[in-house]
Amino acid sequence: MEAGLPADLPRLSRPLENRPRPGIVHLGLGAFFRAHGALYVEEAMRHSGGDWGIVGVSLVRPAQRDALAPQGFAYTAVELGPEGQSRRVVEIVRDVLVAREDPQAVLNAMSDASIRIVSLTVTEKGYCHEPSTGALNRSHPDIVNDLENPESPRSAPGFLVRALARRRQAGLRPFTVLCCDNLPDNGRMVRGVVLELAGLIDPALERWIAEEGAFPSTMVDRIVPATKEEDIERLASETGVLDLSPVMHEPFRQWVVEDDFVDGDRPDLEAVGVEIVKEVAPFEHMKLRCLNGTHSALAYLGYLAGHETIADTVADPVFAGFVRHLWAREIIPSLTPPEGVDLAAYAQALFDRYANPAIRHRTWQIAMDGSQKLPQRILGTISDNIEAGRPCDGLILAVAGWMRYVGGIDEKGAAIDVRDPLADRLRQLSESADGADAKVEALLSVREVFPAGLAADARFAGPLKEAYAALADEGARKCAAGVAG
Repeated sequence: MEAGLPADLPRLSRPLENRPRPGIVHLGLGAFFRAHGALYVEEAMRHSGGDWGIVGVSLVRPAQRDALAPQGFAYTAVELGPEGQSRRVVEIVRDVLVAREDPQAVLNAMSDASIRIVSLTVTEKGYCHEPSTGALNRSHPDIVNDLENPESPRSAPGFLVRALARRRQAGLRPFTVLCCDNLPDNGRMVRGVVLELAGLIDPALERWIAEEGAFPSTMVDRIVPATKEEDIERLASETGVLDLSPVMHEPFRQWVVEDDFVDGDRPDLEAVGVEIVKEVAPFEHMKLRCLNGTHSALAYLGYLAGHETIADTVADPVFAGFVRHLWAREIIPSLTPPEGVDLAAYAQALFDRYANPAIRHRTWQIAMDGSQKLPQRILGTISDNIEAGRPCDGLILAVAGWMRYVGGIDEKGAAIDVRDPLADRLRQLSESADGADAKVEALLSVREVFPAGLAADARFAGPLKEAYAALADEGARKCAAGVAG
């Protein structure tokens, strides 16, 4: 029982009877999908019917299964607005499987004829690809395993390929692969990784997936901070029921999906506000650069300046001016807006969302896995601006902030708990170099992050060295003030 709560508090529980049959398997059943895609799917079924129940899969750890199973896989979604909150109990999840415990159960679920969509939120690093190129990382330990043991996969691409192979062998149609992670052209990227892995195992399987499969690109947007113990305690006190796996989210949400599904089979998502489009790229670029790019910039620089959350960071007038500068001078000029979208109004709406005091989105949380995020969130914009002769000093400062962050020591000399697949390597590179210029050159050598052409471009490397030196001498807040003017 959670501390401070009555010992006899009843547990949230919903019966599994009369739930819709599964139609979706979701890999990576974390807080974001449960606060975003799962809500849309549940609403679509209520509106238009259909069997689109969700079987969740945790690829590694059993914690999500263990928290949800005693509750009949139901959970509470709590909307946190500036003026108060609302909540709902969500019952769309039918089961949660743990891949490391029983990979065959996961493959059996994905191979079932009733499953028409396999969706994913496994984070950037979960696709075992090279972020700077999009190609499969064939030396990744999980990919090495999946090539040596294709019947017992460990990676998300490995499960997709093996399950599709089973369906082909059984004479079934492939499922649609629906990526819901913040990656540019995410459908095409996942398709490329899956086809490359399939080709290494069975070229005939690769051809079948290429000809019959579907990998629509998507853009997802909702701020979902990590659920904390005090959130669980507060919800239990308010409702009189203990839910050990609630999700917290902001009021805003958006989901843009390309209309490319196997046999056109999908929930009636547009009936509940999902934008079904022919081409998602303009929405995706807008969101990745305007939201995710500035989120990362504020995370690294805000953390270094001592701010715990994004709301705290933009409450500081220096960082409020800095992020407005990024949008107006460096990011919006690099974009072609989706039809009917006012990018200045979009940026203002983002600022209002960042400033929502009810959303405690920690800078440390957003700073995770930066080596996987920088190429699509920030480096692409920098490359475009350099070639077009536009300013990018604020974005370059953000990259310098990342380099300072992964060095593992903050501005007060305290250790930073850096969470990144390359954390040890990045810190060793930084520590082994003497002086600002040498540290920048060492980190620019990491090809998983920096393409060779950009790393060698003096128009990028020179200002980056200056920004890193300024951060070391003056601190993040003063540097951000200098950019914003």
